Amino acid sequence: MLRPLGSHAARRAVAVAAAMVLSFASACKKSAPANVAATVNNQAITYTELEDAYRQSQLASTEKDANEEQVMAQKLQVLQTLIDNEVMRQRAEKTGLLAGDADVETNLNQLKAPYTKEQFDDQLRKNNMTLDGLKAQIRTRLSIDRLINKDITSHITITDADIAAFYNANKGSFNVAEPRVHLAQILVTPAPDPNVRNLKNSKAQTDSEARRKIEEILSALKEHPDDFAKLAQAYSEDPASTPNGGDLGFIPESALDKASPELRRAVNGLQPGGISPVIHAQEGYRIIKVISRDTPGQRKLDDPSVQQSIREMLRNRKLQLLQSAYYEVARDDAKIVNYLARKVLETANKTGK
Repeated sequence: MLRPLGSHAARRAVAVAAAMVLSFASACKKSAPANVAATVNNQAITYTELEDAYRQSQLASTEKDANEEQVMAQKLQVLQTLIDNEVMRQRAEKTGLLAGDADVETNLNQLKAPYTKEQFDDQLRKNNMTLDGLKAQIRTRLSIDRLINKDITSHITITDADIAAFYNANKGSFNVAEPRVHLAQILVTPAPDPNVRNLKNSKAQTDSEARRKIEEILSALKEHPDDFAKLAQAYSEDPASTPNGGDLGFIPESALDKASPELRRAVNGLQPGGISPVIHAQEGYRIIKVISRDTPGQRKLDDPSVQQSIREMLRNRKLQLLQSAYYEVARDDAKIVNYLARKVLETANKTGK
């Protein structure tokens, strides 16, 4: 049972509550700084930065068909990403993990490598981006990667007992019912779809551009076949497989039978490690790599590929959980003021909409 407050304690509680109300009211009445959409520990995120990020985002691709409320909701979503990035950037800076100029230049040169200066400048223009803006994005991304690696990834441990427990609980999923092939792909599409992009921001706009691009990738693979995963991450336009270096996982042979005859013939003609010629598909053009082939039967726990697949799955699952929690804690530790969100609410209260 709660004890009633004594007279002194009651007066103190009322005074504290009153002070909080007055403080909140004062904060609400305080006008937002000019051109500031939000602040993170008094560091401003300007409306100019927000508009630039919005134009560069895939959300903006639907702007023509979106009404005013939808556009504002999209901008609030983009602003939240900018806030999160700034929270993590500051955290990286505080712990001495901010990426240096040399790191930024190295990454920038990797992005520039496939292009002439004119082509690279044209890519910047197409993506509504300046060189300084791109460098700032690279610095933030590298810094956040360092921070996550130091505070989360490096502390994740998957034990042999963890692997065994998962295997025993999911043994049936390691029973291969039919022959299957472990494939990876690089997909290039010709349609000028703003929702389809690649890491290099070098989207082909016509069929001839897509064909030329995939042929250039194949030429690079002939010289450096071990670069398949790296090239897939940079140029492939399949959102499901690109982050994993084009890895499609194991495909049952029966599924290949339902695919195009050209794809089936290409796969049948390749040994593990082999790379196909360019394959014309309904989506565009693709290059296929056969990583390995699997025969039917129960896979045992002592199979290195079984252990590796379980280890990676458990690590990724734990990383996703811990990273989500880490972002929440980082936000709680930061002083964040979202002026745009306040403005949206104030406008709605005034108009009744």
